[in-house]
Amino acid sequence: MDVEETKASHLSVVLDLSPAHWELSARDQPHNTHPLSLASFLSQLLAFLNAHIACRDENTLAVFGAFPKKSVMLYSSTEPPTNWVSSDTTGNAYPPFNAVDSTVVQRISAELERLESPEGEEVPPSALVGALTKALCYVNRISLPPNPNSKAQANGFHPGVLPDPRILILSVSPDLSTSYIPIMNSIFSAQKLKATIDVCQVYGHNSVFLQQAAHLTGGSYILLERRDALLQYLMMSFLPPPSIRKTLSVPTQDQVDFRAACFCHKKIVDIGFVCSVCLSIYCTPLPVCTTCRTKFPMKTLTRLKAAQPLLLGVAGGVMTNGGNKGTTTNGGR
Repeated sequence: MDVEETKASHLSVVLDLSPAHWELSARDQPHNTHPLSLASFLSQLLAFLNAHIACRDENTLAVFGAFPKKSVMLYSSTEPPTNWVSSDTTGNAYPPFNAVDSTVVQRISAELERLESPEGEEVPPSALVGALTKALCYVNRISLPPNPNSKAQANGFHPGVLPDPRILILSVSPDLSTSYIPIMNSIFSAQKLKATIDVCQVYGHNSVFLQQAAHLTGGSYILLERRDALLQYLMMSFLPPPSIRKTLSVPTQDQVDFRAACFCHKKIVDIGFVCSVCLSIYCTPLPVCTTCRTKFPMKTLTRLKAAQPLLLGVAGGVMTNGGNKGTTTNGGR
């Protein structure tokens, strides 16, 4: 068998734990015919995490939680927790499985109990980007050449063997336009680390930014139609590591929404104007780029503003700095 198909695999799981959206997901409503509570979600997720550990002894796992205004690491197999309390009273559970189950559930419960939500105030969004960034930093750390004195090697890594990294995002929240730039930076970092980003949108509508993250890193994006079959989706679509997916027929996206968020109002736009110097995106032509402070000729701004009504049927627009119409130039160079 090919070495690429038998090497160890690392999985980082990012959990969107927004209480407000999980409450909506658990409600039985006309538009939500298959409600899924947080407790049911965790029970199916833990079975999936145990399956990843059982696939290969050298496989590693890290779990990150995205709470409102906060992101934390819930579990790491390279640095197993020492203060977890076993949830198995019979003593018959496999210790690695028991450690994952107990640690993840206990830490999620502890974090949710610490949340303060005063009445009348809007619940802040979950720190999904922060959790994704921490997952990327973790992948970067364990992907470095092995150190004989490191804890990672003591827990399964061997000299010359690097993990096959991937990140699975389980989201229930809609897109935040303010997170466009951080998510794009995370995508570029994942490409550099050769880390695959998979996305499972458990509740809500399609996420534009997470669709792009999965597409640009070679991962899979799935919007659940039957939330009560979450475990089946996880096992069939996200359990195989990237080294094995080349021989399997994994789900792919028929269409990807590549819309961006403007830098001025932080909203998703169909038609944008791009600064020719720093590539910042704006929904309307501006005399001065707010990012790099480049000044644009008034003749160019007048032409672009006059052409705005004609651009409604066009997929994108370009702001030029003294160059020809329809091109991105700097001072006509």
